[in-house]
Amino acid sequence: MNRILIVGATSAIAEAAARRFAERGDALFLVARNRDKLDPVARDLSVRGAARATAHAMDADDLDAHGAMLDAAIADLGGLDTVFVAYGTLPDQAACAADPAAAVAAWHTNAVSVVALVTDVANRLEQQGSGLIAVISSVAGDRGRASNYVYGSAKAGVNAFLDGLRHRLHGRGVDVLTIRPGLVDTPMTADLEKGPLFASADKVGGDIVKAIDRRRAVVYTPGFWRLIMTIIKAVPRAVFHRTQL
Repeated sequence: MNRILIVGATSAIAEAAARRFAERGDALFLVARNRDKLDPVARDLSVRGAARATAHAMDADDLDAHGAMLDAAIADLGGLDTVFVAYGTLPDQAACAADPAAAVAAWHTNAVSVVALVTDVANRLEQQGSGLIAVISSVAGDRGRASNYVYGSAKAGVNAFLDGLRHRLHGRGVDVLTIRPGLVDTPMTADLEKGPLFASADKVGGDIVKAIDRRRAVVYTPGFWRLIMTIIKAVPRAVFHRTQL
């Protein structure tokens, strides 16, 4: 039985992964902003077989709340084996381009709060001498594009932060997993036109659980996104600027 903290537990991808954790009897501490949405998720995971599924309401943008939440999770589970950070927002790029405050707010949720939370988690797991930190980033962080560069740059910052953290924790019993999903059919992308590159939340959730179990460092999900982003990163700037990506 693994003791797993999930922050952003009401996201479609987190729920898909959590169902797999529950079905094999893991103990879960579930965190999300909306308690009305979180409680039914906790009850469902208990029915599916979770050893326990405790719900805890917290707004991840409230950095001062992180420490108390981690204290509660450790007390409830008796320690932490895996911390899965799964929250984020997909901001309106046009609004962010027009309003500095909107751009900063998007960065605060998608990068600043993640860095603050994961720093606290890393220090605690390092002291414990074991554990795994898994964070959902995005393929959008691999190269800045006009269509979503505020979101993508926040994810790029998270990617670099996790790379450095992984380096720092090497040999200290704590692993760091960067999860880079491509396009996923979730409520967050409800306004986007769907196409063949979209994956289901269930597919991505399954890939994440496999990557956690195998202690991978970086996972692209679905896997074909690794090739796509390798090609996109290799496109010369002069050519790239003539695209509409």
